[in-house]
Amino acid sequence: MGNRLSQIATRTGDNGTTGLGNNERVSKDSLRVRAMGDVDELNSNLGVLLCEPMPEPVRDLLVDVQHELFNLGGELSIPGFELLKPEAVVQLDEALEHFNAQLPKLKEFILPAGTRAAAQAHVCRTVARRAEREVVALGNAEAINDTPRQYLNRLSDLMFVLARVLNRMDGGDDVYWKSTRLSQA
Repeated sequence: MGNRLSQIATRTGDNGTTGLGNNERVSKDSLRVRAMGDVDELNSNLGVLLCEPMPEPVRDLLVDVQHELFNLGGELSIPGFELLKPEAVVQLDEALEHFNAQLPKLKEFILPAGTRAAAQAHVCRTVARRAEREVVALGNAEAINDTPRQYLNRLSDLMFVLARVLNRMDGGDDVYWKSTRLSQA
């Protein structure tokens, strides 16, 4: 990986460029930097979610996810580098299966609401989807590994499931969409 930061305010980005992990300078609005920024925003939102009460297995999983997102960001910062391993996607698949098995089947759409923790999990879900779109756009322009895209796709699904888990933590439930059209059918 590139050099560790020893100074934060370098002023080298004042011209609208930033340095990648391979010391290449690119525009701050490049697809790669946009993808890195969305992954960083997702990780920050997970940090906010982790401030909320939650079951310890969910907390442990989300801390692991934060570390993997840092790996993902590192991989994105160095073209051609692999840091996020396929096993990270397997971990999310297993967590999805485990937590989804505890939930009742959905019969209606749900709103991104409920407890504060569930609502924050939905924010994480939407930021994960945006990060995924940016990684897809980057992959359409440059060769990148499949794992980052797959990881973000699974993570957004997992955040939906965890929002449902968090809504039930103290006997609550999902907030269901009240469709005018469906109610008249």
